Amino acid sequence: MNDRTSGPERAEREELARLLPAPAERDLPPGRHLHHKETLMRLIDQDGARTSARPRLPRPAVLLPAAGLALGGVLLTTLAVTGRDGVPAPSAAGSHARAEAPRGAAVLLDRIAAVAAEKDEQKVGDDQFVYVKTLQSENEGKFGGPVKLTGPREREVWMAQQPGPVIHVGLIHEDGSYYPIEVGVPDGETAVGYPAGLDRPTYRWLASLPTDPDALLQRLTTEITRDQDRRDTPAKDRDRAQDTFDAIGELLRETLMPPKTAAALYKAAAKIPGVSVDSEAVDAAGRHGIGVARDNTRTGDRTTWIFHPTTLEYLGERTYLTKDTSLGRKGTLINESAVLQRAVVDTLREKPSAGKTPTEKASTEKASTTT
Repeated sequence: MNDRTSGPERAEREELARLLPAPAERDLPPGRHLHHKETLMRLIDQDGARTSARPRLPRPAVLLPAAGLALGGVLLTTLAVTGRDGVPAPSAAGSHARAEAPRGAAVLLDRIAAVAAEKDEQKVGDDQFVYVKTLQSENEGKFGGPVKLTGPREREVWMAQQPGPVIHVGLIHEDGSYYPIEVGVPDGETAVGYPAGLDRPTYRWLASLPTDPDALLQRLTTEITRDQDRRDTPAKDRDRAQDTFDAIGELLRETLMPPKTAAALYKAAAKIPGVSVDSEAVDAAGRHGIGVARDNTRTGDRTTWIFHPTTLEYLGERTYLTKDTSLGRKGTLINESAVLQRAVVDTLREKPSAGKTPTEKASTEKASTTT
């Protein structure tokens, strides 16, 4: 056979063939306090003298007891690792379509999207709860640094699926204690709950999102911009590409995702400039995988979504510094997570049984196998 592929193209194809597994068979938001706190710290470190910066509120506003706030944010766990797809270019201020991810990342995300689309649809009632169990290490250092990373610890979260508005959103179990999640905006002596949406993504709301990647990106951009306007986020602190990447990562990590929506999100992520492939990434549980990463050039850190190298199941996230900042030296791990189980349950504090959620059990067992 006459191969007319150029040397660089052939090398790229061979590298992708080595990194990507064969297509898998069919059987194969709570809290952003920590994220916003760390982002603000890194932005302050970047700008130096910006002492009047307005702290970014969690999305949505989380009303928790002091003990809950001491956990360093409600549900967020983020991560990242060294990439082999080159250093991502700075994000563009214009359309995502003008500077999409490098071809390697786009091919990987397309493969992940194909696998996600083949998963079974879940049945989730409005009166039920989505249960997510994670293992994570978080930064509990003082505001401004340096990083003080906790050891890996389990966290269980139950999130209400009511379309809303809802104030009593769910429950967190961590370090032997339970902490209620109450989401809303104070209004005198009462609180106004949030309906289902990007601030409180229920399974039904996720299933209602556009499945066309371009339409989905536009929808997310509109939601993110509305949220930033509500918080009066300065224009210089906004980064369309990074904010979209973070929002998609948050949805993938903290929810039970409808298959078609998950596939659309992965395809949408391929249109974000600066996204790259990380061929060797490790989650908080020590599971090795292949990653999709992006450098935040403003704050000097990299975040990676980690996927099982064979099944392409989502495993977790990781974030570390890509340059010296007040948080630590280049290479310092900021936080990491591993998703251990996702399921649907009927009541708060109920844990999924093996017979009740066979799909999720199989998915968890498959993702826990490393190569």
